[in-house]
Amino acid sequence: MLDIRFIREHPDLVQAGARKKRIDIDIHQLLELDERRRRLISQVESLKALRNKMSKEIPTLQGAARQEAITQMQQVAAENRALEGPLREAEAAFDDLMLRVPNVPADDVPEGLTEADNVEIKTWGEIPQFDFALRDHVELGERLDIIDIPRGVKLAGSRTYFLKNAGALLELAVLQFALHHMVRKGFTPLVVPHLVKDEAMMGTAYFPGGQEQTYRLPEDQVNLIGTAEVPVTAYHADEILRADELPKYYVGLSNCYRREAGTYGKDTRGLYRIHQFQKVEQVVLCVNDPEVSAREHEHILRNAEEILQALHLPYRVVVVCGGDLGLPQVKKYDIETWMPSRQAYGETHSASKFHDFQARRLRLRYRDQDGNARFVHTLNNTVIASPRILIPLLELNQRADGSVAIPEVLQPYMGGLQTIVPH
Repeated sequence: MLDIRFIREHPDLVQAGARKKRIDIDIHQLLELDERRRRLISQVESLKALRNKMSKEIPTLQGAARQEAITQMQQVAAENRALEGPLREAEAAFDDLMLRVPNVPADDVPEGLTEADNVEIKTWGEIPQFDFALRDHVELGERLDIIDIPRGVKLAGSRTYFLKNAGALLELAVLQFALHHMVRKGFTPLVVPHLVKDEAMMGTAYFPGGQEQTYRLPEDQVNLIGTAEVPVTAYHADEILRADELPKYYVGLSNCYRREAGTYGKDTRGLYRIHQFQKVEQVVLCVNDPEVSAREHEHILRNAEEILQALHLPYRVVVVCGGDLGLPQVKKYDIETWMPSRQAYGETHSASKFHDFQARRLRLRYRDQDGNARFVHTLNNTVIASPRILIPLLELNQRADGSVAIPEVLQPYMGGLQTIVPH
């Protein structure tokens, strides 16, 4: 969340940021709640101070003076109790609204309403031309006996699947290659919990607002994660780190689960939009410095680009516009990889910087060289997500005979297998 002091000092800036993100919130209402809350707190604290003073004085009094002081103290206690309810209500309303105030987007975030307004800043690789009729990943998967969607749907409903034979090996190869690449770059690998408490979802700003996309186990008061970002970013919640520990580089491996609420009828064929997938996610914790944070943002973007370049998959990088930017992000890059079956680039990576927005919610701090406790800056980006990445991998590496070539960097993770051939 934002610092309330920052909101008090820059209400117009915060309101303009919300407008740019197309998030409906009334900052004036928030400041009125803040003023009411502070006024009630001041009154309660004054009454408590008076009670403490009188409780010390009463034992020194005698007779009528003592009785009068006791009566007055009872009146003060009654006034205090009368304020407790309004104060709780004011604080609850204030806290709820504070959690919904969006982060202020960077000045260079473009205006726009939807992903169609995102601005391309870079492309890499040639989009290949084929001299035979292309098959999409679903047809390839069925012919090669590596993807089975009908049996997945039979067991678990829509947007589910089985990977089998070389398809299962290919997904594991992609994940291992990505994980090892990041470890070689100095990132600490984590295999994370898939179930987290509400505090972790709140701390990373998935709650409130993201409940409809989350699979929740109400009996146990836990949630299935939609990304390793949640447990990895929350790993140091409620801690104060040393300045010389930063930056911290983590790479998390996890299954991910998303309800895909509100996408009925959208991307229903194949593996693009599904309920369960695996992902390797990079997370950075750095000092509270916008310039350092900006450098780390470019750093994690390069890491993801290196993976796609090693796989020889053409892609583009876009800056996400305000209307397509989430509540907590200051700025976000999306990487979109070319997918022949879509005749378009499809999103495969999102690189986000948050400044201290998540850290404030998580109470995640470090002690600077002057001994002051400051909130860290957090960033994250996909390293690879599967099976979505299998769409371009299969479709761009297909051959006329229906076989699929395996990228050279993945072959060591598949026992040297170079080609997936029809059965």
